[in-house]
Amino acid sequence: MRIVTRFIAMNRARQLARQFRDIERCVRAIPARSRGRLGTMALREIGQASRSDFPHLYGTSPEERYLPWGQGTDIGYARARSDNAEVSMRGVALWLAVAYHETKDSPHPNLQAQHRQLVRVLRELKEAHSRSDATEEWMTSTAVA
Repeated sequence: MRIVTRFIAMNRARQLARQFRDIERCVRAIPARSRGRLGTMALREIGQASRSDFPHLYGTSPEERYLPWGQGTDIGYARARSDNAEVSMRGVALWLAVAYHETKDSPHPNLQAQHRQLVRVLRELKEAHSRSDATEEWMTSTAVA
């Protein structure tokens, strides 16, 4: 049974890695001024997912909650590839949230490596968000003076 579990985890890690490359390209393609907004959306999605009963199944219909992984990453990935910028950003945020929870406490080394990559991108988005907040704060403080 362990061999089957490892095989499933290895295939899932491979699938997430393939999708992650495209998601990372989408993040890099987003203008710097919009990355802060994407960071906010991703953190909001992560928070909403953590409040659900099964965070790694966030975005999956209740009838399919007994699957080894949910459809949230597939839905987010499909939306991220959209030509509409808003739909694409929401898809990226959904994918990042579901993949974060799916890989967070995984005992499998492949998924742990995937989690580290996700956290790196989320940290970059958080830093972009804090820079945009500082800019807005600076703009408001000079407008008052």
